[in-house]
Amino acid sequence: MEREIQSFISYLHNNKKTSLNTELSYKRDLNKMLHFMKSRDVVTSSEITKKVLEDYLDSLYESGFAAATVSRNIASLKAFFHFLVKESYVTKDISDILKAPKIEKRVPEVLSAEEVICLLEQPKSDTPKEIRDKAMLETLYATGIRVSELISLKLSDINLAQGYVVCKDSHKERVIPIGMQARKSLSDYLNHSRSVLLDNRLDPTLFVNCSGKPMSRQGFWKIVKHYSKKAGISTDITPHTIRHSFAAHLVENGADLRSVQEMMGHSDISTTQIYANLSNAKIRDVYMKAHPRG
Repeated sequence: MEREIQSFISYLHNNKKTSLNTELSYKRDLNKMLHFMKSRDVVTSSEITKKVLEDYLDSLYESGFAAATVSRNIASLKAFFHFLVKESYVTKDISDILKAPKIEKRVPEVLSAEEVICLLEQPKSDTPKEIRDKAMLETLYATGIRVSELISLKLSDINLAQGYVVCKDSHKERVIPIGMQARKSLSDYLNHSRSVLLDNRLDPTLFVNCSGKPMSRQGFWKIVKHYSKKAGISTDITPHTIRHSFAAHLVENGADLRSVQEMMGHSDISTTQIYANLSNAKIRDVYMKAHPRG
């Protein structure tokens, strides 16, 4: 079955042009399934029955995995079986028996505008590293892009003169405006920091680490943790918290959901709707506290 899994991952890479993170996620889920199947002496995909597939699903629940994790594993299995049928490894897709659990959309953790400002003011622009850190934080809050998109930006993806960033993912390209503060921080980084970190080497990557190599996800997470601690923010924030805050603050200040959806890169507007719900909840809270007859 290892061969079929590897063929599936190669298919995703070559035909679907999926990202490395997506491929690793599929492989992790399918290897988990493979380990279970081996424990049941099932060694080929054609030996997998509906019963053993249901037993595997039960084992995920019994292991205490969250509904979102179970749902993702089911999606991986369905994609895998669709591939197996397509490539004639099996004659029938038995994964249709798997039903994903209902996932309640959690209210995202967001920072207040004051907390964001305090966070963004922590890098003091005294060193090439702090100049870079400020540029990264400002760009993230100005655009709301994902951390994977932030660290993948190229020099050619930013236009400071016209004030926008081009963000590319596996599906489409989005153009996101950036404000004056982010433009200034990016300009400072490009003029005073980036060449120092690169030691004058040529590289198309926009943000680099202190060794002159492309910034990693883990490296940027550490940057966010460091400055959030300096800012005295008690919430355990991540780069995604800043992304959520970007969207929530736009909606709170009157931005329409379709525009926010486009900037965030959401495929479904129901995902963006949660920020409107968050804003409405805040309005109700203010009303209840302030109105004389609340």
